[in-house]
Amino acid sequence: MDAQQVFTLGQQGLHLLLMVSAPVLLTVLAVGLVVSLLQAATQLHEATLSFVPKVLAAVAVLALAGPWMMTTLVEYIQRTLLAIPGAVG
Repeated sequence: MDAQQVFTLGQQGLHLLLMVSAPVLLTVLAVGLVVSLLQAATQLHEATLSFVPKVLAAVAVLALAGPWMMTTLVEYIQRTLLAIPGAVG
């Protein structure tokens, strides 16, 4: 296995990581922004008011996108493991 293959494998892994984590991260970011705007408008600064909606949104996104995330990760791992004999030998 040469350096180019290692860099390509690492690049594919990072791209997959960003693609799989993006739905949860973007949803939590959007919910946090909306909650922060509401807290600033109402001047209510309670920690649970920002924490609970983020957790609920993350759980909802994981329930909806979880199967896609798992399938994508499993397919990547299968491709990587099947490529090992060709890279070594």
